[in-house]
Amino acid sequence: FPAAMATRKIGPALAAGCTVILKPAGETPLTAMAIVDVLERAGVPAGVVNLILPSPVGPMISKMLHDPRVKNLSFTGSTEVGRILLREASDCVIQCSMELGGNAPFIVFEDSDVTSAVQAVMAAKMRNGGAACTAANRIYVQRPIAEKFTAEFTKAMSALVMGPGMSTGVNLGASVSLKERNKIAELVDTAVKGGAKVSIGGKTPEGPGAFYPATVLTCEKNNEILKHEIFGPVAPVVVFDTDDEAIALANDTEYGLISYVFSGDLQRAIRTAEALEAGMVAINRGVISDPAAPFGGVKQSGLGREGGFDGIHEFLETKYIGLEI
Repeated sequence: FPAAMATRKIGPALAAGCTVILKPAGETPLTAMAIVDVLERAGVPAGVVNLILPSPVGPMISKMLHDPRVKNLSFTGSTEVGRILLREASDCVIQCSMELGGNAPFIVFEDSDVTSAVQAVMAAKMRNGGAACTAANRIYVQRPIAEKFTAEFTKAMSALVMGPGMSTGVNLGASVSLKERNKIAELVDTAVKGGAKVSIGGKTPEGPGAFYPATVLTCEKNNEILKHEIFGPVAPVVVFDTDDEAIALANDTEYGLISYVFSGDLQRAIRTAEALEAGMVAINRGVISDPAAPFGGVKQSGLGREGGFDGIHEFLETKYIGLEI
């Protein structure tokens, strides 16, 4: 992800003829340094792609956003930081593209093949250990298959081996930091206090490392955890009864990056997808990202798009010239 976040911005910016200043996340500067090194060795002229690692960050970014040479800001990160950057950018009316937070729902209808649905949810939930903006954050399952789905999903989650990412056989590594791991643990603890039942996991392991186990919760539709982007290996499962209820629950969030729908009835799935307030909807699949397709959200999940033709348009300005002939 640290590489993708940078290259998805640098690529279209360079293609549009822009020079770039890259400020990576503080946790992953080495990836950014490696990318810039590769670009320089590939022949990108000095000064075209510039890497900065400021400390403190805020004052430097503010100074940059008040420099008249800066024409565009492309940011991937939390909605909270996005709001701050938008306020800073507004002083000079800088064009912004923002890929912000998510709270992705995954709706599983009663006509789904449960085994296939579980596989899709595992892909959507556990990519990068759940630390992805596209990760399924709220699992809504229709009542007739809820018990069977939860049992199979719990079994699949229990099969994951947690440990250091370089160790053989491990498929669930650590969070990016102890702070992030502790946030995940706090969300689970609050959910349990609010009535959620733990099917598996739910306990912070002892020992070194920012580890948190694969966790499945069953909870009511008003549980506090459903309001937050978990960004970890925790999956709350909620039972619903009607299609309209599922759509209403899925849309009951300030975010709108991506949604997932699983159904054996394609018309039903498409009808649901059209009603969901999200910039992207995956039908009967757990991964949707594609470099050729526009990536981005609605509501407070961001502005603009990355990828495809839409991605390069973020770095272009339309000019109309009228000529008398």
